[in-house]
Amino acid sequence: QVQLVESGGGLVQAGGSLRLSCVASGSIFRIGAMGWYRQAPGKQRELVAVISSGGSSNYADSVKGRFTISRDNAKKTVYLQMNSLKPEDTAVYYCNGEIGRVVGGFSSYWGQGTQVTVSS
Repeated sequence: QVQLVESGGGLVQAGGSLRLSCVASGSIFRIGAMGWYRQAPGKQRELVAVISSGGSSNYADSVKGRFTISRDNAKKTVYLQMNSLKPEDTAVYYCNGEIGRVVGGFSSYWGQGTQVTVSS
């Protein structure tokens, strides 16, 4: 069984910062790309940032220059540093990982989500 567990969400004022973490656990052989997605009320889930196993990253235009994704492969953890937060960043943030299990091939896994609320 593989689990992704997010932490670090909360309530912050506009202009503030938060750092999200996502830890993968279970029978993991290898971790590929990992990413952060978000879903605001009444909207579809959207990609925020993604990072490859080699460290290459891509960002949604709306967060470029404000958010930074990083990973620690030894800790099986991906981070999302969010600076200069805006009210429109308010959403549930989900971690996603392409994970190869000890037995079986690669599959996509999701965390349970963590709420980020930015007040104006």
